[in-house]
Amino acid sequence: MAGLAATVECPAMHIHILGICGTFMGGVAALAREAGHRVTGCDTGVYPPMSDQLRALGIELIEGYGAEQTGLRPDMYVVGNVVSRARLPDGSPKFPLMEAILESGAPYTSGPQWLSEHVLHHPSCPRHVLAVAGTHGKTTTTSMLAWVLECAGLAPGFLVGGVPLDFGVSARLGAARRPVAGSGPAGTEPVFVIEADEYDTAFFDKRSKFVHYRPRTAVLNNLEFDHADIFDNLAAIERQFHHLVRTVPASGRVVVNGLEESLARVLHQGCWSEVASFGAVVSDFSAEGDPSAFDVLHQGHKVARLEWSLTGEHNRLNALAAIAAAAHVGVSPAQACEALSRFQNVKRRMELRGTAGGVAVYDDFAHHPTAIRTTLDGLRRKLGPEARILAVFEPRSNTMKLGTMKSQLPWALESADLVFCHTAGLDWDAAQALRPLGVGPGQRAQTAGDIDTLIAQIHAVARPGDQVVCMSNGGFGGIHARLLQALASA
Repeated sequence: MAGLAATVECPAMHIHILGICGTFMGGVAALAREAGHRVTGCDTGVYPPMSDQLRALGIELIEGYGAEQTGLRPDMYVVGNVVSRARLPDGSPKFPLMEAILESGAPYTSGPQWLSEHVLHHPSCPRHVLAVAGTHGKTTTTSMLAWVLECAGLAPGFLVGGVPLDFGVSARLGAARRPVAGSGPAGTEPVFVIEADEYDTAFFDKRSKFVHYRPRTAVLNNLEFDHADIFDNLAAIERQFHHLVRTVPASGRVVVNGLEESLARVLHQGCWSEVASFGAVVSDFSAEGDPSAFDVLHQGHKVARLEWSLTGEHNRLNALAAIAAAAHVGVSPAQACEALSRFQNVKRRMELRGTAGGVAVYDDFAHHPTAIRTTLDGLRRKLGPEARILAVFEPRSNTMKLGTMKSQLPWALESADLVFCHTAGLDWDAAQALRPLGVGPGQRAQTAGDIDTLIAQIHAVARPGDQVVCMSNGGFGGIHARLLQALASA
């Protein structure tokens, strides 16, 4: 195998993954399988693309968390952070398998820890880890960086919280040796790019996932309040980001968005590595021009130009972050821009799912108010003021379900002509939150408690030339295909 094949130092093992169909745990499963391990896993309510990808790799998927799965007798259980000690209303455990593991004394670990010990920092094949952190844009920027390194001949490994269209998979081990040696103490180590999430690791390890990765290159893309289910305020998240900064060696690089006051506070808590800034006019890496075609400046001097298919200021900042990180492993801005000019983005990032009745239907992962706004603003900039944008979204993330950011929704949806909100599972009044937009039939915003009603609402007002953007961090009840079918039958 090209990557970390099982060896005497790293013998093949059987791992059973709890919560295997999450994007991160599915990536861990793919890496373990590629490394020669036997992988099985369980989950509930699975949906593509991850379930399709895992089955294609020959990984057995078991529905649910039944205690009988202890009969598999794996060498190690790898536990996703979806698993907890929660009890159902009748007092029975929500995750019987986890209870059985604890009772039996069987070995278990978290996904991030297994990944760190068996892939990122295994003694037989240590890697130069490039970790991409931030509230927004992690998946896109990680995919950009992996593609840049791929085009530069570095054959990177990667784990992305999505499926980059340029690779077709969310994770791979990459080369076991760096094809082109770089400078510095880790210049011969193979490179590995990972999306670095600040969410907690597991029910038994409340540290952020990214503290396990120990990167040599750490990208701090942006930072604002999120994950209201586990963090009390922005300062708590800033502290976790500083824990990540603490793990970067002196020869490493922290790539930081110079526009973010929150990240300035993170670095003010202490930084012991080289810092490369991007975004602000006085940053090390900055840009001039439209987000779809701009010059890249390094310390005020033009070093490259990027013309590409992506839009929006957020994507220009993502590109600068990837360019600055790639430079740390010897890839010039000109090389990076040439690669990004051919970058195809990620599934579920303004992915056109089809056109029916003259109406285009997109799928996008946006689930935080800022992400919703940047997605819609980017599309508005691309289409111009005359086009009609229909925003369809469900507040599905833990933060959004709590209603912590409901007051920001009218601001987030400003660029949309019409708004449709799926309200199932919410404990707060979405119609009240959207009232500044005008709510009800014939108004700018409508709400629906089920997908069928939502589709009927959209179908009643859609007309040729409309752009419908469906935004969720879940499967959204298969709304994309069902909406296209309804539009086609009109």
